Amino acid sequence: MSKKDINMNMLRERALKLPDVTEEMFQSCNQHNVDLITEYLETSNTLSPDTLKQYRSALYQFTYYVKTALNDKEFYKITKRDFKRYMSYLVNRGMSSSGLKFKKSTVSAFCSKFLEIFIVEDKDFPEYATFRNFTTGTIEIPKNQTYNKIPISKEEYDLMIETLLEDENYLGCAYVATMFNVGCRRSACIQFKTEILNYPYATDKNGKVLNYKTSHIVREKGKGLDGKIVDYLIPEETLKYWKLWIDKRGYEHEYIFTVKYGDEIKVMSKSWADNFCSDVLSDIVGRRINVHLFKASCVTYMLEQGKSLKTVSKHIAKHESIETTMIYDLRDDTEEKNSLFD
Repeated sequence: MSKKDINMNMLRERALKLPDVTEEMFQSCNQHNVDLITEYLETSNTLSPDTLKQYRSALYQFTYYVKTALNDKEFYKITKRDFKRYMSYLVNRGMSSSGLKFKKSTVSAFCSKFLEIFIVEDKDFPEYATFRNFTTGTIEIPKNQTYNKIPISKEEYDLMIETLLEDENYLGCAYVATMFNVGCRRSACIQFKTEILNYPYATDKNGKVLNYKTSHIVREKGKGLDGKIVDYLIPEETLKYWKLWIDKRGYEHEYIFTVKYGDEIKVMSKSWADNFCSDVLSDIVGRRINVHLFKASCVTYMLEQGKSLKTVSKHIAKHESIETTMIYDLRDDTEEKNSLFD
């Protein structure tokens, strides 16, 4: 199937990509602002490496905007009206509500957790004595989304597996079986080790052997350098495709999800997963598939099978609150709504 036949599930056009702000561009900004941003980032020890990278990008973007649109004024001179202009600039470029929230929260954290706490009381910065967070109450984030989130159905999952088996793409089979059935993020998936296949199956309180194994500890996105530490339940449906991939790949390795480039073997990269979803899976099912859709699809399928929201939230989604898991519930509620006025 050609790319032109793929349904992109788009609700609106994607946002215009913001220009990358290089280190050189950032350093060309007001030195006062550069120094404060740099100190904040260097002392943000509670942020994971990935989150710190995202914060750096967002704060570089904002600082460069201040240079180009706000006459490179110092941060203490920025008003709520100025920040509203920045947010309007992002809105006018078509940025999604989630993107807008992140851009705003990043600058807000810089103001509230650094400037208001440390710089306001610093005698070397008397100009900040009356500083207040200029991001509060400035603009209501418009609710929008670029893509219509349609969960991967069990039928689409089966089609993916069937097609990948025909293609002898055993790594692809293992990846799809993991993401759809386990409910982990991409970052956790690539941490799974081959040793899990040698773990014993779980048992119930009566000693009955169950059809899943519990993984070792993996680190996911979360606060601090260690992120969130969790383990996952690996069902037999996933384990059988892991075994198939390990048997077929022709080499031994500590990790399950690996890719061989010539004589070099590497753990699967984020870009591999992105490209696999966009270039292979999207072609198979005829619509846009991305790595982030799998977690919601797993949660949705479990709920469709009658599993309780509380159980799915705790043991599959690994969320601390049911409210968070509800965001991942993409079940069709048409019949539920239609029954309200029967």
